[in-house]
Amino acid sequence: MSVFSVGVLAFAAFIVGRVGRGRELTLLAASVFFIYWLQPAQTISSLSFWLPTITLALSIFCWVLVAPPEVRAWGKTWPAVLVIVGTILLVDLSQFLGSKIFSATPRLWIVVLALAVFFALTFFTEKLPRRPIFFSAALWGIVLLFVFLKTPYFLNSFLNSIFTPSKEGVLFSWLGFSYVAFRLLHTLRDRQTERLPALTLAEYLNYVIFFPSFAAGPIDRAERFVLELRNPVALAEQDWVQAGTRFFIGLFKKFVIADALALVSFNDALAEQVRSPVWIWFLLYAYSLRIYFDFSGYTDIAIGLARILGIRLPENFAAPFLKPNLTQFWNSWHMTLTHWFRAYFFNPITRSLRTKQLPVPLIIFTAQLSTMVVIGLWHGITWSFFFWGIWHGLGLFIQNRWSEWIQSRMETPPPPHRQLVLNVIGMFLTFNFVSLGWLFFTLSSPLLALQVLMKLFGAIV
Repeated sequence: MSVFSVGVLAFAAFIVGRVGRGRELTLLAASVFFIYWLQPAQTISSLSFWLPTITLALSIFCWVLVAPPEVRAWGKTWPAVLVIVGTILLVDLSQFLGSKIFSATPRLWIVVLALAVFFALTFFTEKLPRRPIFFSAALWGIVLLFVFLKTPYFLNSFLNSIFTPSKEGVLFSWLGFSYVAFRLLHTLRDRQTERLPALTLAEYLNYVIFFPSFAAGPIDRAERFVLELRNPVALAEQDWVQAGTRFFIGLFKKFVIADALALVSFNDALAEQVRSPVWIWFLLYAYSLRIYFDFSGYTDIAIGLARILGIRLPENFAAPFLKPNLTQFWNSWHMTLTHWFRAYFFNPITRSLRTKQLPVPLIIFTAQLSTMVVIGLWHGITWSFFFWGIWHGLGLFIQNRWSEWIQSRMETPPPPHRQLVLNVIGMFLTFNFVSLGWLFFTLSSPLLALQVLMKLFGAIV
């Protein structure tokens, strides 16, 4: 997103936040509008319209599965349906106004037909009894779609078989799908375990496509979000100051610090050209700081915008580079992602392994390694992200065993001055371990990452 885009979102948050009656539907209309407006251009321009439309279709279909019958009643649903359909049609009708706000949109009759078919199928599905197989099919369908989109080989082969690639390649980017998938999986799984509260269509879609956090998180939980949505906090003067401060801090982090660091941070070209270990360390540190300020900057912007709307989003960062070990780092870096994987992946695997009466170290090793590998592959199903996950999984296991060994031999806590020294050493080691891991994250191949690792420690490649 550009500074202009963020400014438009801030203006919209201010306007929607001032709405009294009908605020929930106004927020829904704004969120639907912005998922079309923010969608990047594609090789086939009409995909910029259809990808957000599919996002809405998937979200509505999942709501039909998770919502109890009394919430699905037409009397409670029709205002949200009217807002959704109306906003989609307004986006499509913009082509007749000579507007350049959106990429090329399809013909109106095609959109109307697609909406009619979708809502007819949705109406039919709504009448079916809720069987466990439906939830399992929806869960696995979203996972398989996610795997397809995140696997470059599958996606590029499919796109190149349909489109004639240009010199720049086939442009395809489904904005926000990674975070939407997490929210949909969360609600489907919690509906299976009967932990999900009853959500109206407007509440559910506001949760899934909430425009301040749609593109870059944080990943909220539906039960927490809906409480804020139903009871928005009125902003006093101090709250306005806090919301504005958080928003402008995010702007400064992203568009000043992170964008400046991007000029000197690591990439493939520099990895092959730079020979001096000192300069490679400098570039690597620049990348490490850049990715933090970039991501945490977007988070601050999202939290500030949401606060203007009267909604408190969960924190996503808590000074991760000041943590003395890797466990604390991951408890303070992209915290909502960590919490999501802990709840829906790490804890179930740990409980399953415990039933097999395996040794505790083996349980910890398997759970931590598999969790970090899956987190790595969430960014993209490539060997580079796989090895990034292996790097952190092994690091967490070694740190866990080391901490266990040290604590078993310490009769009393160290004095404050010694603990301070240990914390400083721990922060230094953790920051460098995480920074080295970014090599697998940012470079195009594990082999190139290994070559740079050798350069960093003085080996000639």
